[in-house]
Order: sequence, then C-alpha cells, then structure tokens
Amino acid sequence: MLNISVRNFFQRNIGYNRLMFVVLFVLFLSCSQDTSNEEQSIDSQGQDLSKYLTNRGVMMQAFYWDVEPRFEWWNTLAGKTENWSKIGVDKLWLPPVSKGQSGGFSMGYDPSDYFDLGEFNQHGTVKTRFGSKDDLLKLITSAHLNKIDVIADIVMGHNSGGGLEFNSYRNKQTFTLFNSLNGNASGLFNRSFEDFHPNSIHASDEQALFFAEQDLCHLQENVQNWFWKNDNSVAKYYKNTIGFDGWRFDYVKSFSPQFVKAWITEVGGWTVGEFFDGNADLVRQWVANSGAKAFDFPNLFQMRDAFEQNNLRILQTGDMLWKTNPDDAVTFVANHDTDRESIIPNNKKLLAYAFILTHPGYPCIFYADYENLAFKSKLEDLILINRTIAVGDLKVLYADSDEYIAERKGVGSNPGIVVYINRNTTEMSREIKTSWISKDLHDYTKNIKSGLSTNAEGSAKLKVPANGYAVWSIK
Repeated sequence: MLNISVRNFFQRNIGYNRLMFVVLFVLFLSCSQDTSNEEQSIDSQGQDLSKYLTNRGVMMQAFYWDVEPRFEWWNTLAGKTENWSKIGVDKLWLPPVSKGQSGGFSMGYDPSDYFDLGEFNQHGTVKTRFGSKDDLLKLITSAHLNKIDVIADIVMGHNSGGGLEFNSYRNKQTFTLFNSLNGNASGLFNRSFEDFHPNSIHASDEQALFFAEQDLCHLQENVQNWFWKNDNSVAKYYKNTIGFDGWRFDYVKSFSPQFVKAWITEVGGWTVGEFFDGNADLVRQWVANSGAKAFDFPNLFQMRDAFEQNNLRILQTGDMLWKTNPDDAVTFVANHDTDRESIIPNNKKLLAYAFILTHPGYPCIFYADYENLAFKSKLEDLILINRTIAVGDLKVLYADSDEYIAERKGVGSNPGIVVYINRNTTEMSREIKTSWISKDLHDYTKNIKSGLSTNAEGSAKLKVPANGYAVWSIK
C-alpha cells in the first residue's frame, strides 16, 4: 500500500511539474515579447537642437479672411509677439492697414485712403477692422521689442470708395474722385480719373486690368509721387513714421514689375510679391524684373497635385521657384485667399508643412494653421527643425506614389536630416542609404517613438507613420 501511494504521489506531481514547466515557459515567452514591445515603445531621446540654431526664421501671416474680433485685431496680435519670437518668427505680415471702402468690415484690399490707419471718421467708422492707429503703433513696437520685422501689405493696383465724377475718357460717371470729401479724409494722395485707366498717357497697363474703372496708372506723376517719391509718400510714411520694415505687394500681375523695383529703389526694405501663378518660369521672370522675392505658388500647386493625384513623385519632378531661386522663394501652404478655396486640404496640411519646413526657401506660416490646436505643437517642432538641422544640399533619395524621402546633407558639424513623407494610410518603412555611418538616429518630429541605427554602409530601415512624416537625424 505504501509503495503504491508513493508511486501515485510521484506520478501526480511529475505531471503537475511538467504542466507547471509548460505554463512557466509560455509565461516566459509572453513576458519576453511584452518586454520587447515595451522597449520599442520607449521614446528615443534626441540631442538638444538649440546648439545648431541659425539666424534663419519664418514669417507669420498674422491674419485670415474676416478676422475677429473686429476693431481689436492689432491688440490680439500684440499679445502674441513674445511667444512667436521664441518659436522663431522673425517677420510679421500684416493685412493692409489703411481704411477701405467697406470701413469696419474691410480686410484692406479695397483701399480708399492710404493715410487713414484708423484715425478718420469715414466709410462709417474711425477704426479700421483691425483697430486704431495707436493700436497699430503699439503692435509694431511690441514686434520690434521681440526682434520681429513687420511687413506691410501694399495694394497699389486698384482703389475703391471714391466719389462720382464725369470721366471724359469713359464718357460716363466713374467712382474715381478721391479727396477729403470723397473717400480720402486725410487729404493726402488726392486722385481723379486722370490717375486711372484709360487716361491721357495710355489706355491700360501692359498687364491685365483689375477693377478696370479704378485701375491705377503708375506712369502718372501724381501716382508715383504719392506712392514712393515724395518725402511724405505712402512708402516713406509707412517706413519712417509708422515703422514698417518691408513690403508684401498684392496681386502684382495687375501692374508692371518696374514699379515694385522703383519702390524698392526709393525706400528699400525686404520685399515679396504675390505673383499668383503656377508657372515657375513666369514667377522667375517677375522676380528678375522686380528685384523682389515671390511667393512660391508653383510649389503650392505642385504639392496640391502630388496629394490630389496620389503621386509624390511630383514633389521631386515638379518645377518650383525654390529649386532654382531658393533665396527668392517664400514657400507657404495656405494664405487668406487660398485657404478659403482649400488648395491643400486640412488632412494634408501637415505633410505640406513638413515639406516646406525641411526644404530650401523662406517658409511662411498661416495664422489659422498655427492657431489650430491639432497643428500647433507639430508646427513648432517643424519650425525648430527648419531653424537648426534642415541645412545643406538637398538630394531626393526615393519617391513613388506614396512615399517621398529626401536628405539635407548638413554643413560642417551640423548633421542635416532625412525627411520621410508618407501619404499611405498605413505605416511605412524603407531601407535607405544615408550619409551617417554607424549612427543612432532619432525622429525629431516625435512621430516615431523608437530610435534606429545606420550600419557601416550608412543604411537604415527608416520608418514613417500612416499619412504622416518623420524627420530623422543623429541622436
């Protein structure tokens, strides 16, 4: 009996021990797998990029269409200049600051009195939509204290809000009379039908007419004197009295580039023009003739086509201003006009910003995009990358319908970057040969949490999130 009991005891326990061994082995494998996953999810730690800071910054377009609150916009912006300076904004593009025909509802693109910056009671209001002249001066002072230049938006192709007068060239009444009683309460830069087209000099500009009956003639001495030549001209008043540092010229297709060049020659200042066209050759020609920079509309439209046509090869092959004139190209993703028409849809905007903030050109950030809480911190990360390690010669390493990978080779001790953009709905990875030999890598956008390493040949299997981007550089 005893021997049988002992045998049964050992048999039962041997079976139990075997079962326990299997359970423990499975648990070991499970724990090992869990540990591996946990390690992969640990955030990779990159180096402090501040040691690579350059003197480059970005421009903030500090408005969107129909900004609110009305009459308080200058004060709203003044409270943001300190933070904008910290993230790298070095230029502030303001909307047209003078009184427009629409008075307190005007966004400034219907200019009436260039010298009424919110101090005369006309068109139903004293303040402009954005505030008073004093508010504007305080904003400019705040920007300058934070080392931000302020850019004035100049609309000199057309006017609105004048009084009726008989126009002998059109043989009818036209709204072309601007004086202290008719849309020009300041009494400065008075105009009549002789200052518009047609007139005694010619029938029209060499360019296309815009607001035909109120299309200004820049060959008229009165127009040139009051825009840029006189000591109290618009240009000199804005620069020397108000404190503007540069100019953004609106819809420059409506007048000859020689007049932008004349303005710059007379008063100087950083200058960019809105040559609204996707033809890069035409934009380059305007840059050469005006002596100004230009918004890179070709780049905008090529990005649109790349996303709409599901073909990121276009980012490599498309003709863009920055590819030939990087110092003349102001790149952007949206502005007050294009955002209303959604040229780049919201779900592709961050991909577009990842492209312009890692490539040559001077980037402009759209206020409504930066203030979008879903974008804000991501844009700040990209702006920091732009100001630090997005330097050196550019080389496209790979492009297909879904993926675009490009390298900035860095300069000296600055390591540069590899930017990886993915329009696919799944996470992607690709073996890429970089310039970094046996280096640990980090995604400085924080979109990929785990780090990677290159081998002795410089190759690494880079990763990018679904419908997203990563910017890799050495740890």
